[in-house]
Amino acid sequence: MDFKLPDIGEGIAEGEVVKWLVREGDVVREDQAIVQVMTDKATVEIPSPRAGRIRRLCAKEGEIVPVGNVLLEIDESGAGAANGASATKTAAPAPVTEKAAAAPKTDLPPVVPLPAAAPATPAGAANNVAVAPAVRKMARDLDVDLSFLRGSGTGGRITAEDVQRAADARRAAEKAAAAPVPATLRGEEERIPFRGIRRKTAERMVLSKRYVPHYAYMDELDVTALVALRQSLKADAEKQGTRLTYLPFIIRAVVDGLKQYPKLNSSVDEERNEIIVKKYYNIGIATNTPDGLMVPVVKDADRRTVFGIAQELERLATSARAGRIQVKDLHGGTFTITNVGSHGGLFAAPIVNYPEVAILAIQKISKRPVVRDDRIVIRDVMNMSISLDHRVVDGVEAVEFMNHVIRLLESPQALVG
Repeated sequence: MDFKLPDIGEGIAEGEVVKWLVREGDVVREDQAIVQVMTDKATVEIPSPRAGRIRRLCAKEGEIVPVGNVLLEIDESGAGAANGASATKTAAPAPVTEKAAAAPKTDLPPVVPLPAAAPATPAGAANNVAVAPAVRKMARDLDVDLSFLRGSGTGGRITAEDVQRAADARRAAEKAAAAPVPATLRGEEERIPFRGIRRKTAERMVLSKRYVPHYAYMDELDVTALVALRQSLKADAEKQGTRLTYLPFIIRAVVDGLKQYPKLNSSVDEERNEIIVKKYYNIGIATNTPDGLMVPVVKDADRRTVFGIAQELERLATSARAGRIQVKDLHGGTFTITNVGSHGGLFAAPIVNYPEVAILAIQKISKRPVVRDDRIVIRDVMNMSISLDHRVVDGVEAVEFMNHVIRLLESPQALVG
């Protein structure tokens, strides 16, 4: 049988084969994890739909495979051996989606394959396919002829990623045509495949810098009271089985600020020329993992206590760093926070997590001399900086939002509850 790449998340059209967990000729059992596939910053293990012998792997590691394309061929006549000791042994697969985990047991694997995706747009048909105005402008800026592109979007729509890939391919061809640099003029080099999370992150950052007119604002705050409050609550948090950091307090303050200044909790619909203001508060937290940067999302942060946020942060960070985070935990963010303070630094101007319109950077807390009542005293001080999409958020709104968040963090008792 042909096993096709199934739909492993809402809105996902393709996945990158990160690692094959089996080889051609291996005997596998039904539901055994056979391949790791990365989509939109999440790496998931996909189980075998049948027991049998792997006849052929149809994609290489690092290859991008559209949903509905064949991943591998399985010879079901070899299914008998899969139940014996000769079956390839791997760990039980992690759940891929909530639907799959809740589905009743059938003869299908937890991830149900869908029919093949719509065929790519024939070359020369771009004018008959919906292309967002921003994508057309991007094509003009990059000198890419849309009539020669095949759209990978829904219904064959040409996306920004299609245009960027075409521009990158042309540049690569131009470089290849140039005379090579003699080896004697080069030092020792290492070539690292540009794929996986690093490539996905790069694609998102390029989109953000291309579409979003960034600006940044920075201020400092006196967190002496916050330091004392956290210290007083650490024991209670440990009794609830969680570790209390400063981040839950900051998330609570940010959510309150977003309610007061809702445009910072929005996104831009490029095709309809609309600003979508979100009435829910899903806070993404930029997290460093062995595989690269991920942004797990604390859903419905406005409905969680400080301790509840701390528990969710710990769950998300543990899953992300173990490479077991689920796709649903990386989707739906409305505002992002990046904590660079744990590594030091006084200021950062992070790139907005497109299509969001704002990202907050937290710097380190340090003791500094400050003036209070005309006297120099030592206080715990922290810098915060925010990057914003100037199409949506004006400078005054950014300053007022930051002032609101700072007031709450400097008098943090109201954040507990």
